[in-house]
Amino acid sequence: MDTTYERRRGEIQSYFDRTALEAWKRFATGAPLGRIRASVREGRARMRAQMLAALPADLSGWCILDAGCGTGAMSVELARRGADVLGVDLAPQIIRFASETLPVELGSGRVRLCAGDMLSPEHGTFDAVVAMDSLIHYREADAAAAIAALAERTRRQIVFTFAPRTPGLAAMHAVGKLFPRADRAPAIVPVRPAVLRQRLGSMPSLEDWRIGASRRVSHGFYTSQHLELRR
Repeated sequence: MDTTYERRRGEIQSYFDRTALEAWKRFATGAPLGRIRASVREGRARMRAQMLAALPADLSGWCILDAGCGTGAMSVELARRGADVLGVDLAPQIIRFASETLPVELGSGRVRLCAGDMLSPEHGTFDAVVAMDSLIHYREADAAAAIAALAERTRRQIVFTFAPRTPGLAAMHAVGKLFPRADRAPAIVPVRPAVLRQRLGSMPSLEDWRIGASRRVSHGFYTSQHLELRR
C-alpha cells in the first residue's frame, strides 16, 4: 500500500483511540444517544444484518477475518453462527474494550481480537473477510487495493462496505473540508459504485473473483453500501 493509505491509517488510529473511544463504548452498550448518533447506531445495525445475510447461516468450520472490528459486534454474530473469528482493529483501546465485553457463552478461542493493520499477512488466511465501514475513510484507489490485498489471503468470500457518492454525502464531505475541527472523525470519502467496480475488476489478484450483489442502507445520518465478492 502506498503512503496515502499509511497516512490515513495513522489518522484513523489516533482518532478512534483518543477522541472517539467513549462514544464507541456508548454505541456498543446501548446507552442513550442523541438523535444523530442514535440514527447512526440503528443504521449500522441494519447494515450489519444485511452483511450477515450475505453469508451462510451455518459458518461451522469457517475461519473469518473481521477487518476493522471496532467493538466486536460483527465478530460476536459470526461466532454465534459457528465461525472462528479474528477481529482486527487499529485502535488498541477499542480492542481492549471489545475483549472485556465479549459474551462468555462464546467459549474460549471462538473470537480472538487484536490491535493492528487488517491488511497484515501475519494474520494468515481465511475462508471469508468482512469489513464493515473500515474502508470508508480511504480514497477509491486505496480501498480497491486493500480489497485486492485481502483477496490474496481469502478462499471463498469478501463482504465489505463503502460510502456511496450521493448529493448529501458529497455536500457533507465538502463542508467538512471547509470547516475542519480537531476532534472530528477523519472524513468519509464518498465513492462512485461503478468506478469502484471498475477498479476492482482491473485488479490482477481479483481475476478469479466474481463481483456480486450490492445493497445500500440509508437511515437518518447513516448511509453505507455493501458489496460482495465470491470465488
